[in-house]
Amino acid sequence: MPLNSLRERIKGQNFSPTFGMITEINSNIVLAKGLRVSIGDTVCMVSRDTNAHTLGMVTEVRTAYFSISPFSFVEGYCVGDEVFLDQNGMKISVGPELLGRVVDPFMKPIDGKGDISCALKASMIKKPIAAMSRGMIDEKFSVGVKTIDTLLSCGKGQKLGIFAGSGVGKSTLMGMIVRGSQAPVKVVALIGERGREVPEFIEKNLGGDLTNTVIVVATSDDSPLMRKYGAFSAMSVAEYFKEQGQDVLFMMDSVTRFAMAQREIGLALGEPPTSKGYPPSALTLLPQLMERAGKEEGKGSITAFFTVLVEGDDMNDPIADQSRSILDGHIVLSRELTDFGIYPPIHILNSASRVMNDIISPEHFEAARKFRRLYTLLKENEVLIRIGAYTAGHDAELDEAISKKEKMEKFVSQGAGYISNYEESVEQLISLMKA
Repeated sequence: MPLNSLRERIKGQNFSPTFGMITEINSNIVLAKGLRVSIGDTVCMVSRDTNAHTLGMVTEVRTAYFSISPFSFVEGYCVGDEVFLDQNGMKISVGPELLGRVVDPFMKPIDGKGDISCALKASMIKKPIAAMSRGMIDEKFSVGVKTIDTLLSCGKGQKLGIFAGSGVGKSTLMGMIVRGSQAPVKVVALIGERGREVPEFIEKNLGGDLTNTVIVVATSDDSPLMRKYGAFSAMSVAEYFKEQGQDVLFMMDSVTRFAMAQREIGLALGEPPTSKGYPPSALTLLPQLMERAGKEEGKGSITAFFTVLVEGDDMNDPIADQSRSILDGHIVLSRELTDFGIYPPIHILNSASRVMNDIISPEHFEAARKFRRLYTLLKENEVLIRIGAYTAGHDAELDEAISKKEKMEKFVSQGAGYISNYEESVEQLISLMKA
């Protein structure tokens, strides 16, 4: 056998004779002893009966034992099975070879297109960009969705949340943004969603086109640890391309499933449940992930969209509330607009982009401000208008809003397959508000 081939086969294998032993097992946590480990170490559990291998992470260390959260299910493992330290730790293979592929959190392909060979290793867990190393967000980032580009304009390196209840249209809007964005690299993390939604999202929302796109998948049937680190893994892939000077679009669906995974892990370890059953670690985990996106001086940028499933359409849900405080803007989808047949159902008055004023022209700003004001007047007086209680001539501004109502509703509507041009959309907005 050639020496290079042998090196490839044994690279990364652990030949250390030191091993620990499993002492207790339950569905979420494995207890073991006999190894000197620290929090965050990765270990490999080996079944003596089946020779199966399962990775896990050390989440608690005590004098007599340590706790392991497994990355996959632990059926078939017994007390007495061996535990080894994993030399690779929480590292994944990254490189341009990932483009166009669908992978799991450890970069193993799940699309049936063969193996992926990447030379570089990157840690899943990294520190966010240092505060004084962040670049100013002063360039627009077009996503091909007219409402966002004109009324909620976002910039390169901005972090935005898409907040919506179930069935309102998050996945459709995600697909529109991924297809409409001009970013050279796109990383999509599908965390905790139904397995059926993965091929559906690729074929229906992306049209089967994965050019310059990496999709990282950890479905709802995966272990909590896989769902948790799937998000961190996808962010590491985005950071690799950012280090190469690329402007990356990062899209994650959903933050809520990610937080739920940490809730399962935290409660299994005995953390106290707080608001809606979430332990403190679930809330502290969000900035550790979200703050890794952004623009870094001398390098590229990661413009991130995080979807948040708002349970019962309650915007004061703890995960939604915490996410809004971290992100640089929020896009709220309205079930009411869906019922009226307006797509994408973006509730303009409840949404905001915190960097919009820094990246648009004064003329664009005035047109957007006027649009929001007229839209607010229509909403405030909707009942009076519908029952015929308002008579034209009493309020000139409301008269203008009523005269433009149909055109404004048409402006914010866009077919799922249509990609708008940024400059043309801005011109349309300015023209509409001047007419």
